Amino acid sequence: MHGSPLVLDAIVRAGLGAGARVANPGEFTLRAYLNGRINLVQAEAVRDLIDAVTPLQARVAFDQLQGTLTARLASMEARLLDLIARLEASLDFPDEGYHFITRDESSREMGAIVSALDALLADAKRGRMIREGLTAVVVGRPNVGKSSLFNRLAGSERAIVTEIAGTTRDLLTERVDIGGVPFTVVDTAGVHREAADAIEEEGIARARQAREVADVLVVVLDGSAALVESDRELLAATAGRPRVVVASKADLPARWNAREFDALPVSSLTDAGIDRLRSEMIRAADAEPHRDAIATLNIRHTALVGRARDAAARGRDAALEGVAEEFLLADLHEARACFDEVTGARTPDDVLRLIFERFCIGK
Repeated sequence: MHGSPLVLDAIVRAGLGAGARVANPGEFTLRAYLNGRINLVQAEAVRDLIDAVTPLQARVAFDQLQGTLTARLASMEARLLDLIARLEASLDFPDEGYHFITRDESSREMGAIVSALDALLADAKRGRMIREGLTAVVVGRPNVGKSSLFNRLAGSERAIVTEIAGTTRDLLTERVDIGGVPFTVVDTAGVHREAADAIEEEGIARARQAREVADVLVVVLDGSAALVESDRELLAATAGRPRVVVASKADLPARWNAREFDALPVSSLTDAGIDRLRSEMIRAADAEPHRDAIATLNIRHTALVGRARDAAARGRDAALEGVAEEFLLADLHEARACFDEVTGARTPDDVLRLIFERFCIGK
């Protein structure tokens, strides 16, 4: 029906009065899962697609709905089942003197499964970044252009920009789409100066805390002024962290060589270098999307795939040590049970309830 909210509300009330009921959260998707139309991984992808806020997030969720992760798990499970069948056959016919698989073959097969699971978990790290987003924290001493840069990344004048040092005293955050990856960009107080009062001191403390939990640091140095000791201290303190060093105020004459510190010249006034900065932030976070479909594992998937990987690794090591087939099979059956729980072939009812109650009404 067409509808203003008033008309829609009246129609829903009329339906409820005639004996209908409001659908439970995720009920339509739950029915599709219970009737075998989709598996649990695909059902969870429906929620990810609903929650997507960037085109890349939507694409990744749609790939998952189409069976990207399911196909990868099915390939590994097929190898696992073949290995289980041959080991079971060796146990069932011990008197015939014929073993359907040797210990070396068992070890190699389980090693291949472990490698495939390791690759899946590594790929899932990038998928998780796209699915859940990243935090980028802008740091630097006062008046180097942090807030101006934050505004350019945010696409609006979110932070107050003045000539007065210490204008930013609290953390400012903005959710932005950078190359399809959702970033929470955080503007911070200048951290390498004496606080003027208790409020600014608290702002500096929060800036340091934000710096410690950031996925990516945007270290801002004033390119139009000579570097000072606090700039060098900041560079040393952030060395080894995922970061992009920015030489700000690139519209003014440079006072130092940006190449010496692998810094990116950027002007928040003319927007010069802003697009490259966005690309460098994605690169520093190792979140560059592949052209191929990306596997996105949520916390539940990751825990189960990790358990399957550990079980297969124990089986591989046991085969190398010459342990009897019965013990290898115990590890392989545990790995297979984890696969079944990921896809929903065997999942506890309480887990299903937790998954589907997070959906919107109906869906």
